[in-house]
Amino acid sequence: MTKKLYYTSTKTSQWDTEIRETIVENGFYYITLEETAFYPEGGGQPADTGKIEGITVLDVIKDNDGKILHKLERRPDSEIVHCELDWSHRFDHMQQHSGQHLLSAVCKELFDSNTVSFHLGKEYLTIDIMAGFQWAEVHTAAAEKLVNQYIIENREILIYYVTNEQLQTLPVVKMPKVSENIRIVEIEGIEYNPCGGTHVGRTGEIGLIKIFKAEKQKELTRLYFKCGFRALNDYSESLGILSALSTKFNTGRTEILNRVEKLENDYKQLLSANENLKLENANFLADSLLAENGGGFISHIFEDSSMKELLYLAGTIVKKEKVTVLLASRKEQKVILSDSGDSPFHCGQYFKAELGSYNGKGGGNERTAQAGFASQNDLIAFYQYSVEKLGQNPRA
Repeated sequence: MTKKLYYTSTKTSQWDTEIRETIVENGFYYITLEETAFYPEGGGQPADTGKIEGITVLDVIKDNDGKILHKLERRPDSEIVHCELDWSHRFDHMQQHSGQHLLSAVCKELFDSNTVSFHLGKEYLTIDIMAGFQWAEVHTAAAEKLVNQYIIENREILIYYVTNEQLQTLPVVKMPKVSENIRIVEIEGIEYNPCGGTHVGRTGEIGLIKIFKAEKQKELTRLYFKCGFRALNDYSESLGILSALSTKFNTGRTEILNRVEKLENDYKQLLSANENLKLENANFLADSLLAENGGGFISHIFEDSSMKELLYLAGTIVKKEKVTVLLASRKEQKVILSDSGDSPFHCGQYFKAELGSYNGKGGGNERTAQAGFASQNDLIAFYQYSVEKLGQNPRA
């Protein structure tokens, strides 16, 4: 059986050992070692990373027989190999996992809320707790204050094994799935937790814990948080953004929200003014096109207008007169067909019958339809064909 250095010597990051077995499967090599500090994925904690004889460890797996398999692209040439653990990756997992234990213990202490699941992701962690109340900012503040107080107190984190009989005397937060070689992670004076993961030696090594979101998940509350260097990096990134905004607005950080609110109000006013201008412009264009065209059919091709603008214009025209309107945009290679709706003419059915001959795609309903074309030539050909056809008998 492989000696598990991640349990017996948690701070080992480099060691020499011997390859015991090699399994080849699907083009990858799975090797077992005499001893390993590579932690296999399990219990919610991701696997460690690193190198064996300079070869990247792609994954670390514990199989059904309890063997620790190290997945490699090729087998090392020698039997005695040098192993290097990615220590920053490992220590991050230790900080996050120990932080999760501590935050779960605090939620139990403050709110009598048990943790039913946790996830350790690449960016953040989550725990789902059985909170019998609507979680609010006051709960986040209380949990953060106490959990970071325990970090400041630098409580010892003890790891040891107990028998099933000894387990019965401990106030564990949950019962383990195994009945022998039961591994206990004890946070001094706070909790006893059966766990197979890697942990820091004292709560002070967690650094800090920051909860940044809480949301309802059916009958549970999910807390999103970061620990240690993840929390520090997140703070640094957030501070960088705030500092950049402070410089951009030439104001202190506490005034940024006021500046943003003012910008939002100014933007809403500009949008309102723009809508009024668009309405005036659409009315002017509509009157102009109605004056230039007659016979119940209006058509025009625009160079730079967007489809949003043409939709607005077409809607304005059909509200003014009982007509059929065909408008095209060279810029977007699209057309819109609208009708005031008081005749048998069906815009969508017309497009369905005619678009295929011009490599056009689109559709619509009785009152309006839109289509796009693969090329300018197809657009112009369809537009000219439709002007000729609908101009002769537009509302039949």
